[in-house]
Amino acid sequence: MAAAVEGSKARVDMKLEIVVIPVSDVDRAKQFYAKLGWRLDADFAAGEWRVIQFTPPGSPSSVIFGKNVTPAAPGSAQGLYLIVSDIEAARGDLLSRGVKVSEVFHGGGDEHNGRDEPYLFGRLRVGGVDPEHRSYQSFASFSDPDGNGWLLQEITARLPGRVDTDGTMFTSPSELASALRRAAAAHGEHEKRNGGEHDANWPDWYAEYIVNEQTGKPLPS
Repeated sequence: MAAAVEGSKARVDMKLEIVVIPVSDVDRAKQFYAKLGWRLDADFAAGEWRVIQFTPPGSPSSVIFGKNVTPAAPGSAQGLYLIVSDIEAARGDLLSRGVKVSEVFHGGGDEHNGRDEPYLFGRLRVGGVDPEHRSYQSFASFSDPDGNGWLLQEITARLPGRVDTDGTMFTSPSELASALRRAAAAHGEHEKRNGGEHDANWPDWYAEYIVNEQTGKPLPS
């Protein structure tokens, strides 16, 4: 009976919502993250304590920093991933805001390049987007004034099991537009394989492609 009860328990969602960033100058950090175009959610102070919260556009998670928020050394937060659907567009947006961002790069080979770049898992850093434009493979990096390291990673299709298949979600018009462009390109190839005839059911094909791409299911042919 106990086993049956245990097996019938509903899953309790645990949503990662806050990442703490250690900084040395709170106001300088506030200016930097505001310059990124992130939403300022809070700036609370009480005595020797102050906390500021920012949320990146389209993100369900936020960052906080402030005074007496964490004992971690300023700049010690590294490998903080920001997932984007278009690496070049994301990099261009940051550059337009006056943020120093690396060139786009991808990992190649198995030889470590001598830098402290654990997010490349020891792989050689190669300039440019991934030659095959594979999801998860193209990056760009930048740091805040304290040296906390951020990494842009382009993801256009999730690996199987990485997304709740009960729903598909887009957090911005640009993200949905990118998905539509990929579906349009794939649908063009689909029509070519079928003699170049117009596919009257293209909305259904697009819908299946976009949902399957996001949830890691096989794409329509």
